Amino acid sequence: MQTILSINLIASDPTIRSGRPVIAGTSIEISDIVCALRREPEPRTLEQIAASYALSPAQVYAAMAFYYEHQVDIDMAIQANDAAIETAKAKRIERLN
Repeated sequence: MQTILSINLIASDPTIRSGRPVIAGTSIEISDIVCALRREPEPRTLEQIAASYALSPAQVYAAMAFYYEHQVDIDMAIQANDAAIETAKAKRIERLN
């Protein structure tokens, strides 16, 4: 009989980052790790990202595994956040002019 084992390194709590998935025991969102990997000017390894966030490699690899399992939803959330930031910037520029 096969037993499916789970790694409990990802959590969701409505009181932390509005319930978005985070690395358990932190407030670091899965999307934070994805953006760190994608948006850095110089490519970094997952181990380097782990060190910069004071996380274990296991935590960062779990975050990426979760991301690939929920990629569409997380990518949509990242795009929505980016759009909200651009809208806020545009409004601020309008107020300054």
